[in-house]
Amino acid sequence: MKAPLVQVRDLRKHYPVKRGLLRRQVATIAAVDGLTFDIAEGETLGLVGESGCGKSTTARALLHLVAPTGGEVRFQGTLLSALSPRSLRRARRDMQMIFQDPYASLDPRLKVAAIVGEPLEVHALGDRESRRARVQELLALVGLRPEHASRYPHQFSGGQRQRIGIARALATSPRFVVADEPISALDVSIQAQVVNLLDDLKHQLGLTYLFIAHDLAMVRHISDRVAVMYLGRIVELGSRDDIFERPLHPYTRALLSAIPIPDPALEARRARVVLEGDVPSPAHPPAGCRFHPRCPLATDICTREDPETRDLGTTGNPHRVACHHAEAS
Repeated sequence: MKAPLVQVRDLRKHYPVKRGLLRRQVATIAAVDGLTFDIAEGETLGLVGESGCGKSTTARALLHLVAPTGGEVRFQGTLLSALSPRSLRRARRDMQMIFQDPYASLDPRLKVAAIVGEPLEVHALGDRESRRARVQELLALVGLRPEHASRYPHQFSGGQRQRIGIARALATSPRFVVADEPISALDVSIQAQVVNLLDDLKHQLGLTYLFIAHDLAMVRHISDRVAVMYLGRIVELGSRDDIFERPLHPYTRALLSAIPIPDPALEARRARVVLEGDVPSPAHPPAGCRFHPRCPLATDICTREDPETRDLGTTGNPHRVACHHAEAS
């Protein structure tokens, strides 16, 4: 494994809940609660989990688009929280984000040339002519035509808008890109096109990705390693093959059992893991293991003790899991 480009240690993001006339704090929502992982240069780390588990908050805290409550994020060995606002802005040239909704993330009042070229102006890269040439280069890179530069976002389809968002993210030639569910708002027919484009750009430009998605098939296609998140924490982290072929956490097994199999005979024979109940509120997480109210393997220790994250890898690759009964999975 290559040296880590991004290092995350005990990352936390908590939001206060305030009520009443005096707006007193009555609770805290632990959206992200103690994440630790690395992303090696040139790899794609997939981040999966149910809606509301903290994936998008992780993405924003990672880039310091929202200030973390605690923990550390290091990029190329530099602690981001120690940087001044000016230095953080310079660091963001190497860290960019592709947003989930291509309809909401593009300014409808600007033409595509201005949208894609805006990062170049913000970071004072090049003159007017070189920026115009760079915009044309980026549009060609993502599969758009030169004449698209003079159009507005509403004149494009959802897939084309997401390509514009990708071009904007690549404008400053970043090394690290966070893709926050970049295909969830797109038609199924074009989701694979966008994922293949991201994969091609990764190899062509030497990019490093944090790829957040609900679609486990897409995550398996593009990711080198996969992290499974539940209620603000990572419950399992390992190589793509280990996660999909030898899942250790019962929550991971439940997620994978929901992937449809194209063979009707195999689909009819396989055992489906159905989780009972709803995801607990992050404002009032359960004691002990956070998954125990829905876990088929839960015992008394699960209700009392928060499980430590252990490395149970058997193929020479780290395979970390936070479960008291991982061996029984």
